Amino acid sequence: MTSARNTSHAVSYFILLGFPSRREMQFFLFSIFFMIYILTLLGNMAIVFAVHWDHRLHTPMYILLANFSFLEICYVNSDVPNMLANLLSITKTISFTRCLLQLYFFFSLGTTECLFLSIMAYDRFLAICRPLHYPTVMTIRFCGSLVIFCWVYGFLWFLIPVILITQLPFCGPNVIDDFLCDLSPLLDLAAVCAPISGTVLICGTMSSLLIFATFFYIIGSYALVLRAVVWMPSAAGSKKAFSTCSSHLAVVTLFYGSVMITYVSPGSGQAKGMQKFITLFYSVLTPFFNPMIYSLRNKEMKDALKKVIGGS
Repeated sequence: MTSARNTSHAVSYFILLGFPSRREMQFFLFSIFFMIYILTLLGNMAIVFAVHWDHRLHTPMYILLANFSFLEICYVNSDVPNMLANLLSITKTISFTRCLLQLYFFFSLGTTECLFLSIMAYDRFLAICRPLHYPTVMTIRFCGSLVIFCWVYGFLWFLIPVILITQLPFCGPNVIDDFLCDLSPLLDLAAVCAPISGTVLICGTMSSLLIFATFFYIIGSYALVLRAVVWMPSAAGSKKAFSTCSSHLAVVTLFYGSVMITYVSPGSGQAKGMQKFITLFYSVLTPFFNPMIYSLRNKEMKDALKKVIGGS
């Protein structure tokens, strides 16, 4: 154990292979991802500004949505800028410290996203299944407390696994076949140097607990919501409630569908190409789709966005 600890910082940098291809293809991928990155920022910033400027949207549902959009901005900034720089780089290196920082922020923001999706499901459950209690329970102050809880707890949950990973014996192999410092590739590199079954177990357990606990809570909440929607006497109210819930469910499906495949069993040796594509999907493409999902089926949000874009 002592020798393993002494070699834990033998690696001073990692090489992120990213998307190995010809130089021309690297420039093409850079153009595509850069465009997606800019559109993701603009789309999510538009939602944040729309909620901020339109007083009709100063309700818990839209406050949560604005925070979620701000979270998506932070989320893509934790990995996409480095990925873009890597596509233009010759060496494709990242320092040990920057790699671990990227891992921490990427997973902390992902954890915060799971919590926000759960809180948003709770908000819809209260609004549709307990409409008489909703104004007294989901106050602006209580909503603010939930937002603070999501941010604080999100950044505390993965702190212990990251600290454990900093102590792993990275003794030589430093090539990561990915575009970011992800959990599974780092565990694979450390496993070459020494047995790390304890760390793998802790990381897998904490990831699984977070993912399954929030996922089943969200599914349970929306099952009750959809049952209430079906029994609504007003067709117009039922349609509006279903439209709002279907947007949330679409985001949940996109995010959890890809995350579960990757992190329920980290270090399990999934096909590298498939794992890279799945990581790309939930870390880059899902934040890109979210503004469209939430705005296209929501009349109030579309009206607010028209004001933001039109400047009126």
